[in-house]
Amino acid sequence: MTNWRDGKLGALRMSAGHGAYCLGCCWALMCVLFAIGVMNLAWVAALTILVLLEKIGPAGAIVAYLAGAAVVVRGILLIAAIA
Repeated sequence: MTNWRDGKLGALRMSAGHGAYCLGCCWALMCVLFAIGVMNLAWVAALTILVLLEKIGPAGAIVAYLAGAAVVVRGILLIAAIA
C-alpha cells in the first residue's frame, strides 16, 4: 500500500503503474501464447494450470524447474531438427 493514491487521477496513476508492471513481467508469456496457437484456449488453460502449480503448489519450485527443463530440451530438439 506504499503506492496508494487518492482520487480518480490517483486510481489512473496506480492502474497505469500496475499495467506497466504486468506488461514487463508477462510480455514473454503473451508472445508464447500467441506463437503456440494464437491464444488457443487449450494452451491458455494448460499454461494457467502450470503457473498455478508453480505459484501455490507445495512443490512449486520443482514444477518450475521441470517446466523450464522441458522447454530447454524442446528448444534443443527443434534446433537440432529432431522434433
